[in-house]
Amino acid sequence: MVRFRVFVIALFVAVFVPRAALACPVCFGDNNSPMAVAMNLGIFAMLMVVVGVLGGFASFFIYLMRRAKLAAAKESEGIAQ
Repeated sequence: MVRFRVFVIALFVAVFVPRAALACPVCFGDNNSPMAVAMNLGIFAMLMVVVGVLGGFASFFIYLMRRAKLAAAKESEGIAQ
């Protein structure tokens, strides 16, 4: 019964709320406004942070693979002698 009430309230809100209230000021306004430009730059900055962190992880694992290969080569060289 509680789920039904929550569903009815959510349906009521979704149907009767004006569409202008659902849009953020950037989406509702001009695409070339300063707020939209700032939002795009913020998204780009966050993407650059994510790419930098993932690149750091990738380069660290590449470094570990190279070191492991070098250590394995030195160990096999020592066993062969």
